[in-house]
Parts: sequence; C-alpha cells; structure tokens
Amino acid sequence: MGDLLGVAVLGAGHMGADHIRRIDRVVNGARVAAVADPDAARVEEAVAGLDGVSVHTEAVSALDAPGVEAVLIASPGPAHEEALLAAFARGLPVLCEKPMVPDSTGALRVVEAEARLGRRLAQIGFMRRYDTEYRRLKALLDGGTLGRPLMLHCTHRNVSSPPDFTSAMLVNSSVSHEIDAARWLLGQELTAVTVLRPASSGGAPAGLIDPQFVLFETERGALVDVEVFVNCGFGYQVRCEAVCEAGSARIGDEHTMVVTARGSAREEVAQDYLVRFADAYDREVQAWVDATRQGRVTGPGAWDGYAASVVAEAGVRALETGGRVAVELAPRPDLYAGVSR
Repeated sequence: MGDLLGVAVLGAGHMGADHIRRIDRVVNGARVAAVADPDAARVEEAVAGLDGVSVHTEAVSALDAPGVEAVLIASPGPAHEEALLAAFARGLPVLCEKPMVPDSTGALRVVEAEARLGRRLAQIGFMRRYDTEYRRLKALLDGGTLGRPLMLHCTHRNVSSPPDFTSAMLVNSSVSHEIDAARWLLGQELTAVTVLRPASSGGAPAGLIDPQFVLFETERGALVDVEVFVNCGFGYQVRCEAVCEAGSARIGDEHTMVVTARGSAREEVAQDYLVRFADAYDREVQAWVDATRQGRVTGPGAWDGYAASVVAEAGVRALETGGRVAVELAPRPDLYAGVSR
C-alpha cells in the first residue's frame, strides 16, 4: 500500500457524506479514492473540494477505480450484500455500516462467502464498541469486580423518525445497535426475544408502534431490556445500565454543557446520533484504517452482522405475533471461533 490507504466510499447520503468528511479531515493514514452513489449530484456535492477522487453511479465501478485498496459501505442496507461479495471477490478489506445485510439469509451468504476465502475481510459498523463509555463498561464487566451480570437496562430514543420508518424498523434498525452491544458486553448470544407494545405516543406518525419495549434472553440466563422510542421529540438519548451480583454501572448520562442563568439551569441534549457518537465513529474508522494498513481485521465481523440480523428478524416476528420467539443461529464457522464476541 502507498502512504495513504485509498478508500472507496459507497453511498453519499447522510452517513456516507459524514464518512467522506471523516476520512478527508479526521482520520490519519487514508484518503478518499472513489465515491459511488446512484444520485450523481449527491456524489458531486459530497466530494466538493477533494482532489483525486473518482465519482461513480455504480458501486462496482468504484471498486475497480485506480487507487482503491479498501471499501467503506454506507449505502442503504439492501445494497450491502452485493457490495460485500464484490469486495470479497477483489480481496478488498471492507468496513460495512450496519445492518451488514438486513435479512438473515443474505447475511449468512456473506458469512459463508468470507469463510470460503479462509480469511476475514469485513468489519461491521457497530460503532458503540468504540465509544469511550461503552468500552469502560465492557472492561468493568470483563474484570469481574461486580460479579456476574444479571440484567442490562437499555434506552434508545430519537427526536423523530424518517417519513418511511416502519414499526419493524424500531427493532431491525434502531435496536440492532443494542443487539450487538448486549452480545459484546455480556459475551453471550441472545437466545429469545419478546416485544411488548405500550400505547403509542401522540407524537408518533399514524400507524407507527412507538415506543416499544424489547426483552432479550441470553444463553447464560441474563436478561436485556430495551426501551426504544424514536419520536420522543426532545433529543437523542442512549443509555445502558448493567446490574450485576455485586453492584451496577450506568453509562449514557449526558456529559454536556450545563448553562445556569436567571434562576434556572439548562442542559444540552444531543439531537442526532452523529453528534452523540461522533468520537466513536472517529475511533472506529481510525482503528479500521490502522488494522487494514497492517493487513489485519479487528472489531465486529461478519458473524456479528449475521447474528444481529437473525436476532432482529426474531424481534420483528415477536412484534407481529405478540409472542416469545426463539433465536436460531446457524453453526458458527471456524473462521470466527474465538474472535469478536
């Protein structure tokens, strides 16, 4: 590789544009070599001011562009499988935003394709693993000073949901982060899911089941609950409390500026995930670039992406049926033994 890792960014929307900015201005050791998005005008806007970047409306052409040595996939979820398999075919390391593949069947195809290669190429964008507070909680739980984890209490709130957001997406899009975080924090697979439906908020669009209360069971008897509320109206909040045999630990309480004036105090509340987890995204992409330049893959992998898709599908079935749904994973390939979770 040259002095700078040449990265093709697939997708120039909200997430993709932020990654283009991050690679260009924040991350060391990489440059944007190519960008692809079906919307040509959006690509041009995203690369404005960048030199030496080829622009494309098709993902495959970006992968074959001169100087491309790695791929960052930030396109919509349904496009991920094709892009991942194309990157594998070219031997290109990949950082793929979640969901790796929305449906578990397609996600398993990606796992099997990588397993056939006999080496890991994909890292999946579960960026909470790079958040300072989550990493501190993980180290605390792994250290064992609080005893065995019994429960995780999680909160996931958004100001508002996009116009096309569905009730199922509260589980398979929003809660997918909690799915991976729970697996990682506890070091356990999730084995069953139940979704309870409180009365929907008056702030939710007509027909959207919001909020929801999601309950996961784990292979060693811990419970994980998630309050997901994507039209809370007041801010973006993500919290997690681990309750253990000998104590508890909570993360996610806002550590932002508090303004006191005229007899009252006002605390800022983040309005967007790119604000709340800006540092985590920076750390994630930097770690990926550093590992890729060394010929390694670290962080959550294709198996983690597959497991999240299976659990999310079970969650959607639980939402639709009102019952408890078991999670059934395929056998874990040897390539992923002892890594990630």
